[in-house]
Amino acid sequence: MSTIYDVLRRPIVTEKTNYMVTKLHQYVFEVSVDANRTLVKDAVEKLFNVTVVRVNIINVPAKRSMRRNRRLLISNPQYKKAVVTLLPEDRIPIFEGVE
Repeated sequence: MSTIYDVLRRPIVTEKTNYMVTKLHQYVFEVSVDANRTLVKDAVEKLFNVTVVRVNIINVPAKRSMRRNRRLLISNPQYKKAVVTLLPEDRIPIFEGVE
């Protein structure tokens, strides 16, 4: 890991994560494969200027699907996501427009 900017790849915005933001103060990010809890916590605190209470990391396995009459096998790659819990008074402005 070279910098904290390489740890967070993108925010994951779905209906479930929107509920997590509004009710539970949890934000979900896709992170690099070699990231751990302390790297994710340091990156979120420095980039967004918030206080992180807890970080949960989930390894999402690759999925395979058949396309075009079972002739073409397509797989989505494996990735890692982090669920970051913040203090109730802290917010991340990326998710503000979704509420």
